[in-house]
Amino acid sequence: MAKAGYSVVTGAAVSLVASTAKSVLGIKSGEAFGLDLKKVWWGFTGVDATDASVVCELCYCTWATNAPGTNSTSVTPAQVYGRTIAHGVTAARNWTTEPTVLTVIGEIPLSPNGGVLMYDIPLGDTPDCAPDHGFVLRFTAVDTVSVRATMFFERA
Repeated sequence: MAKAGYSVVTGAAVSLVASTAKSVLGIKSGEAFGLDLKKVWWGFTGVDATDASVVCELCYCTWATNAPGTNSTSVTPAQVYGRTIAHGVTAARNWTTEPTVLTVIGEIPLSPNGGVLMYDIPLGDTPDCAPDHGFVLRFTAVDTVSVRATMFFERA
């Protein structure tokens, strides 16, 4: 079966408030299909080597509340490869009220002082979601820093 791949980006730095979890970037599948998450990238703007690590979380989201575009800024997925089709995906950045229900499926601490993560999820290990569900990148920083992020996905 032919596949189509997409990316979503924050498009601007998203400020993290000290000691407060912040959903920075998220994607939601349509009613008739799920999503297969392929890659995640993010980088911090911190310049102080004494800043404490940021807890970086990849979350599965049911979107029970605050779906993309509600209490967040909508972003448009860009097609990266494959046949052009109507993707039916909604995406957003910078939630002011956290979406629910979030289930953490992976977490790492990372220094905000030039901390960058570019991770291609290995074939066979890519998380997927049910229709009308999706994924969120959420960060909790001890110090005030900003982050930019990208998610790559396919319709499943």
